[in-house]
Amino acid sequence: MFTLSRMKSLLFPVLSRPNTIPLSSCFHFQEPILVYKRYGVLVSTFKNPSYSKIINPMSKVCSFRCCTVQNHSQVRVLHSSGSGEVHVIVGPMFAGKTTTLLKRIKSERSNGRSVAIIKSDKDTRYGSDSIVSHDGDRLPCWPLANLSSFKQRCGSEAYSKLEVIGIDEAQFFEDLYDFCTEVADHDGKIVIVAGLDGDYLRRSFGSVLDVIPIADTVTKLTAQCELCGNRASFTLRKTEETRTELIAGAEVYMPVCRKHYVSGQVVKEATRSVLESQKVECNSIL
Repeated sequence: MFTLSRMKSLLFPVLSRPNTIPLSSCFHFQEPILVYKRYGVLVSTFKNPSYSKIINPMSKVCSFRCCTVQNHSQVRVLHSSGSGEVHVIVGPMFAGKTTTLLKRIKSERSNGRSVAIIKSDKDTRYGSDSIVSHDGDRLPCWPLANLSSFKQRCGSEAYSKLEVIGIDEAQFFEDLYDFCTEVADHDGKIVIVAGLDGDYLRRSFGSVLDVIPIADTVTKLTAQCELCGNRASFTLRKTEETRTELIAGAEVYMPVCRKHYVSGQVVKEATRSVLESQKVECNSIL
């Protein structure tokens, strides 16, 4: 059961965000102004309609400079519904996907946004309730079997205050596409997805690639090939295990470039053929 202190640690500023000045108290009404709640304030004047200025979107309302408009009817507030975002981070293993996700989440939190992180409960390598990068950076998270249970687990009040949701190891969530469309399109939240785009055979892994058509941005990260040091875009499995979902680290996987991925597969195929032929010979002798 999640306690109140536990909820605070998971949702960060959701329950402790500083109060801000009401939006209407920031304006004198002598010039037209367009107010966009999420991304800031667009100011234009009658004297020079082509002039506009975007106020820092990371600023809180209380830090906006006072602007003037002619009358109250010229202030339009664009509501957040339908104004969410989806950002996808993909790449092979050891490319820094989790590190990048953590940096993005920390940046959003430091800018005053309420955040939460979800990861698959299948990944217990560094503990069940933390998201941890390979270099040891970590943040608390929600370990879930599926994304559809998040709203209920989080609670309607806490969920309504959330602004940014990070998803790590996204390839393990079958309902990833449905969750992202609902959260971004209908709930107006920012979703940052990090996961493998391909498996050890360079085939589509899970539903990560399905989210790209609805994404605002897609970041493809690369690692360093362990065999030559060049850019690595692929993950080579060192063992003969053929299961697609095999959660492990450097003892099983390594990032490789295209050349060494192909040659590595050739070596594995040759080794497999030799082992199979030896097995046949042994059986024939017996």
